Amino acid sequence: MKIKSTIWLLPLLLFACNKEKSDASKSSDTMVFTDTTQVVKHIELQNIIVKQYANQRFRQVTVEKVADNKFQLQGQAQVFEATFNWVVEDGHNELKKGYVTTDAGAPEWGKFDFTIDVEKKEEYSTLNLILFEASAQDGSRQYELPIPLK
Repeated sequence: MKIKSTIWLLPLLLFACNKEKSDASKSSDTMVFTDTTQVVKHIELQNIIVKQYANQRFRQVTVEKVADNKFQLQGQAQVFEATFNWVVEDGHNELKKGYVTTDAGAPEWGKFDFTIDVEKKEEYSTLNLILFEASAQDGSRQYELPIPLK
């Protein structure tokens, strides 16, 4: 009787032992060692999100502060005779104004790139640049695009 029970137990034990080995081989991929150290590195983001401004006549307009009172503007304009005007205001006064010529006139989108050097009259005022197309009829501002200068 002991031999019969031993014969029956032997395959059962072999099957159970093989089952554990296959499970152990599967779990070895996810083994965690306690002697490892986690290193956390703080990485500064090099990509700066650039805000773009646009309306019907201006698109992809970006402003970059290149010095204390100096700003570089780039973008595209679809304006008559490839010329548009700009003015810098502080909320009360026009501090500076001018015009820019793009590399193509309407109906094409002409590229522009220019620099403005402007100082605040009052320390806590906010400068706003306004790009616009001057009306051929009366010179009034059309398609104004306000841009805060920070």
